[in-house]
Amino acid sequence: MVFALVGLVVLALLGAVHRYLWRRFVGDTTAPGSALRRAGTVAAFVLPLLSVGAMTSGRVGAPFWLQQVLAWPGFLWLACLLYLTLALLVGEVVRPLLLRSLARRDGRPGTAESGTASGAPAGLPDEPRPLAGELVPSGSAGAPTRSEAVTRTAANPVTEPETEPTATAPAASAEAPAPAPAAVAEAPAPATDSQAQAPGPSRRLFVSRVVGGAAAAAGLATVGYGTYGVLRGPSVRRVTVPLAKLPRSAHGFRIAVVSDIHIGPILGRAHTRRIVDTINATSPDLVAVVGDLVDGSVADLGSAAEPLAALRARHGSYFVTGNHEYFSGAEQWVDHVRELGLIPLENARVEIGGFDLAGVNDIAGETEGQGPDFGRALGDRDRGRAAVLLAHQPVVIHDAVEHGVDLQLSGHTHGGQLWPGSLLAGLANPTVDGLERYGDTQLFVSRGAGAWGPPVRVGAPSDITVVELASRQA
Repeated sequence: MVFALVGLVVLALLGAVHRYLWRRFVGDTTAPGSALRRAGTVAAFVLPLLSVGAMTSGRVGAPFWLQQVLAWPGFLWLACLLYLTLALLVGEVVRPLLLRSLARRDGRPGTAESGTASGAPAGLPDEPRPLAGELVPSGSAGAPTRSEAVTRTAANPVTEPETEPTATAPAASAEAPAPAPAAVAEAPAPATDSQAQAPGPSRRLFVSRVVGGAAAAAGLATVGYGTYGVLRGPSVRRVTVPLAKLPRSAHGFRIAVVSDIHIGPILGRAHTRRIVDTINATSPDLVAVVGDLVDGSVADLGSAAEPLAALRARHGSYFVTGNHEYFSGAEQWVDHVRELGLIPLENARVEIGGFDLAGVNDIAGETEGQGPDFGRALGDRDRGRAAVLLAHQPVVIHDAVEHGVDLQLSGHTHGGQLWPGSLLAGLANPTVDGLERYGDTQLFVSRGAGAWGPPVRVGAPSDITVVELASRQA
């Protein structure tokens, strides 16, 4: 019931946002019945359907080729939807300011929102129009103009007198002769070619097009740049972490931390190869893959993960599950990465020159009875040795503190991936990105090497981090 209600709220929100985008990009800038308006209206219905299809096709077991067909346009549109909406909201602030500025430049009174009375183009003054019954001065004094005659005739028709006026008629009657019959019958002069042309776009239309065009350019450029960053591959950053219990023999030990690779319908084998090449170029002592390796089954993505077999590190490569593994068949993936040469740490621990390396399952595994077990991974160890824990989600840091862990390596947050997503990620995670201390335990969170959903990152570039352990005894 709760999930159904949340789903309805999300659908209603998506509908409202798409209606708003249609209004600003299509309704306010195109003519009714035009080809552009029809195309924009079709897009407003088709694009959200593609996005829903991209998000649900994998969960409902659609063929992998169909998932790939839907993924690119569907997920990219979600990123476009976010940044086009943000750009338009900024435009709502600019819109009235621009309207007022144009009104002042044209030298006409009135509110900016009302536009011109005649709908003349911005920058062109409107011609004054006489009101009904208003006298307009003409070239000859005392003679009514043609428009005045027509106006008066319409208001008070003049009939032909039956007899000529006598000499004894009042003087006032002679002073104001009746208009000639021709004036009554004569129609206004036809408009010239220039007068018959339709007026140019109104100031409101001009501003709508300027603001809409600027918002579209800003939003699409942001998405394009963020997509390029993901497809280019992760960068390498380096962090030094001092550990009080680390012996001098392990000083300078380098762990290549990679998380959230998210092999899937969009990021496939080439993406995996870029990551492997980047890791190997750092010549690490150990590789730690801390969850969310895949978004799909072994049957669909097993070949895309095969480049992981080329990872090279003196002390080997280790893997712990993330929440997305439990959406994709965690048990099968654990077996598959083992075949590729990685060592899964399922609530387990190994001793590596000078410190203990432990790993726990992701908390999403609790629904399958395979959740994290800190007692099994850390309960019987020698607390005089330094301990490094691999755990996908940062939220288990409090369990790590309780079990005397010196350093926890995590991912999951993507650093927010799409700004302002970092603000939301901060509400659900103790640390979103980087190194922080919790009591005697330090927590490092990677931004991840891939992307989930839209293959786009804004404000949170993908990375592989080389964590260098430093001994305080050195």
